[in-house]
Amino acid sequence: MKVIVLGAGLLGVTSAWYLQALGHEVTVLDRQAAPAAESSFANGGQISVSHAEPWANPGAPFKILHWLGREDSPLLFRLRADPRQWLWGLAFLRECMPARTRWNIGQIVRLGIYSREMLRELRRDTGISYDHRTQGILHFYTNRAEFDAARKPAELMREFGCERRIVSADEAVAIEPALAHIRPRIAGATYTAEDESGDANKFAREVVNLCRGHGVAFLMSHTITALRTGRGARGEEIDHVEATDPEGRFLRIRGDAYVLALGAASPQIAAPLGLRLPIYPAKGYSVTMPVKDEAKANQVSLTDDEYKLVYSRLGNRLRIAGTAELTGYDRDLNRVRCEAIVRRLEEVFPGAGDSSQAQFWTGLRPATPGNVPLVGRARIPNLYLNTGHGTLGWTHACGSGKSIARIVSGLAPEVDFAFTRA
Repeated sequence: MKVIVLGAGLLGVTSAWYLQALGHEVTVLDRQAAPAAESSFANGGQISVSHAEPWANPGAPFKILHWLGREDSPLLFRLRADPRQWLWGLAFLRECMPARTRWNIGQIVRLGIYSREMLRELRRDTGISYDHRTQGILHFYTNRAEFDAARKPAELMREFGCERRIVSADEAVAIEPALAHIRPRIAGATYTAEDESGDANKFAREVVNLCRGHGVAFLMSHTITALRTGRGARGEEIDHVEATDPEGRFLRIRGDAYVLALGAASPQIAAPLGLRLPIYPAKGYSVTMPVKDEAKANQVSLTDDEYKLVYSRLGNRLRIAGTAELTGYDRDLNRVRCEAIVRRLEEVFPGAGDSSQAQFWTGLRPATPGNVPLVGRARIPNLYLNTGHGTLGWTHACGSGKSIARIVSGLAPEVDFAFTRA
């Protein structure tokens, strides 16, 4: 079949890779000039199966109330006159119920483990390199209540197959010696040895090179304006994509099947088709800076759960990323939030990075209320979804890409996951 993939972020390029491997003729469209130029550009860098507790959990409503009005809060709801935001917020509150949280964790863990295995397989088969590290991920806590609250989710993750084990403060420092500076403040930690980290943007660009070598076409700087339907063999189907090329010329691009992997823009393209995707943009931030003092910088990828930040080592760079701001499609960089990230880095690892050369970034992550992505077939027979991964696009990219390729091909996915029919 001829398959059109909409979006050249992590989910789009991995979908393209696995689709061509199954014998399809694949074309990828994206509005940016380079792949992974939006939410995949400067993310936290973690392949974090252990980051499976969704934002929507039983403790979240109280925390959100506590954080209201704080510009530097880890999760900021900036209320707008936007019905979609309010509807998403109500759905988020429903997902905070204990039974829903447990179900969501199960889905996120199972897809994450499978995806991590597929990433390793891809790395082994192709020799792809992307500043990756396989030293695990350490979650550390400087607040006793936060650490105590983490025990139950960690137990649930172990039940679903993610070996996230509880470790003491001394064990945490043994795993990552750079934490010695704050050892007296560490209440406890968890460690998942199988988790990894790496530069998601570099990975995506390398996968694009692999894809091109296998005949995949990439139409970059092509802005998708609409999906148009028509009568097909199976009823109402997607007939073509409407787009404009770099010179602004109007194009119609046809295929047999279409994969929607446009991240936070997915609901806007899907809505005219009568598809209401439960995705809202969650603006995330990151700071990247050169390592200043090797002895003070972390080697292991870390998660600072109290502040909703992750710290990854990407070659000779430090990447600190996280937080979420629900403020619609606003892409403005909030300096207050960026500076709060730098302050926390200096508090935890003083002198580790050269903050005078810090590069700030923000991007819109496609968040579903329960953090479970939309992967599967839409009600329109030849339209498939691979979107809504929120903060876990890098973690779930290979597993989601391979799964959607198998679904498009009429094959059963290899993972026990609640695949979408939207």
